[in-house]
Amino acid sequence: MRLDLSADDVLTTTRSVRKRLDFDRPVEREVLVECLDIALQAPTGSNRQGWQWVFVENADTKRALRDIYLENFALYRQLPRPEYTAGDPRGDRADKVVDSATYLAEQMHRAPVLMIPCLEGQPNMASGMGASFWGSILPAAWSFMLALRERGLGSAWTTIHLMNGGDERAAELLGIPHDRYTQAGLFPIAYTVGTDFKPASRLPAAELIHWNVW
Repeated sequence: MRLDLSADDVLTTTRSVRKRLDFDRPVEREVLVECLDIALQAPTGSNRQGWQWVFVENADTKRALRDIYLENFALYRQLPRPEYTAGDPRGDRADKVVDSATYLAEQMHRAPVLMIPCLEGQPNMASGMGASFWGSILPAAWSFMLALRERGLGSAWTTIHLMNGGDERAAELLGIPHDRYTQAGLFPIAYTVGTDFKPASRLPAAELIHWNVW
C-alpha cells in the first residue's frame, strides 16, 4: 500500500511510532526489502556502503532483545529528566513521551519485525571522525523510516539496548561480529494503526538559527 504522500508530507509526518504500532498484522518481507532498497540510495562516507541490516522475526529472539532493552530502560528511567521553561513544547509533551517509551519497552517483542542496522568499524570520537562514521549509517536508517511511512508502516529509532554492554549481548544473540561492526539502534517495525500522522510541535526555526556567527 502506498499513501502517495508528497516529499514534504513524508518528511514532516514520519513520527517515532510506539503506541500506534499494529502488533497483530504481519509485515511482508518484500515490503522491507523494497524500503531497504530505497534506503541504500543514501550517501555514505567515501561511498564505502559498509552497512549490514539484521531483521529479526523469530519470537524467542525478539523477546531476548526486548529483555536486554527493558533492563537498560529501567536504568535509563532513573536518570534526571531535562528541565524546560514554561511553554516549551518539549516540556509540554514530556510525560506523554515517557509513557509511550515505557509502553514500547515493555511491548517491543510484539512488533512483527525488529531491525538492527550495523556499520563496519567503530566510531573514533577522539580523532574527530565520529561524525563521519555516524554520517555513513544515519541517513540510510532515516531514509528507511521515511520509506516505511509512505507504505503505511512505522517505527521508532531506539538505542537503549546498546547501553551497559547490551550491544555485545545482542551481537552474541544475533551472530553479529562485534569486533567488526557497530550497531546503530533497534527499530520495531509494524503497520500503523491509522496513517493520519501530523507534524509535531517544534521550536520555531527563528530561535535556532545563527547567521554567520553564534
